[in-house]
Amino acid sequence: MSDHAATESSNTVLAQPRSWDRWRGRLAWIITGISVVVAAVALGANAEYFQTNPKVIEQYHSMAKKATNKIAIVEIRGAIMGGEGFARHQLDQVKADESVRAIVLRIDSPGGTVSGSDELHYRLKKLAAERNLPVVVSMGSIAASGGYYVAMANGGQDDTIFAEPSTITGSIGVIIPHFDFSQLLKRFDVTDDSITSGPLKEMLSVTKNRSPELAKKERAIVQDLVDEMFTRFKDIVRKGRPKLDDKTIDAVTTGQVFTANQAITFGLVDKIGFLEDAIARAVVLADLQDNQDSVRVIQYKKPQGLLDELFGGASQARSFNNLEMLVEWTTPRAWYLCSWWPVITTSYP
Repeated sequence: MSDHAATESSNTVLAQPRSWDRWRGRLAWIITGISVVVAAVALGANAEYFQTNPKVIEQYHSMAKKATNKIAIVEIRGAIMGGEGFARHQLDQVKADESVRAIVLRIDSPGGTVSGSDELHYRLKKLAAERNLPVVVSMGSIAASGGYYVAMANGGQDDTIFAEPSTITGSIGVIIPHFDFSQLLKRFDVTDDSITSGPLKEMLSVTKNRSPELAKKERAIVQDLVDEMFTRFKDIVRKGRPKLDDKTIDAVTTGQVFTANQAITFGLVDKIGFLEDAIARAVVLADLQDNQDSVRVIQYKKPQGLLDELFGGASQARSFNNLEMLVEWTTPRAWYLCSWWPVITTSYP
């Protein structure tokens, strides 16, 4: 080997460690940076969990940041399904917090199931009565059907329901969706031959081919269910809007939706206003207007884990297996819901 070739070979061997050293230094800095970010996020996330309720995080919203008297914003967002949802957790937090003097119910919901809407209304009314808490409603983009049902937890007081100028409300009514696929199945030579304990066990089945007599009987039974639920809805509206006479009640309970201005005209809401207007009214009803420095407005949010902090909630994405989706689609439900496609609505934790 010539001296020149030997020199080149030596330089190549020496260059490789120097290149690796440079990359090793950069990799060390990258790992350190990622570790710092993860540690910071974990610290912030874990700090939230030191509060008393692991399902709810209290946050400052407005007015005096260190005041002891609280106005709590309770948010009802999306489809109302009932059960152990976030709305329930917020109410539990209010119940446990003696510093809360009034509730501002922020509704942005098209409604939901009859049972879920009724349960939420019941729990709000009970909490307000037990703690003597005024309830002021602030309607967002939509507060319809079950959303309006829940708003009736205001206790029938004057000037307690605020709608934004662009709010859609109303849709007071009940729907039990039903689709008939029996004729479609017949085209594919498929027959529903389910074995039941009685002819009405398959009531509202989407695949069963019924005789005209049985179909008529089923429809009458379901209509009675809807009518009874509808009567309860109207009674709830009467208690929440005691100044409405029977003629007006009949006029606004056709299932029609209303703009904010139309709702004012019919007496479904009290004033056009935003969240801060509802808060101001709650302060007055809680008799705290003379010392507003003693009032802190709070709101609640769901706790987040590390992956939620890093990836914007990706870890909370909900998935359903095929069986769950099939059950959800084929389970008859009664709805207080402003939607043309209620059967695909699903609950979120």
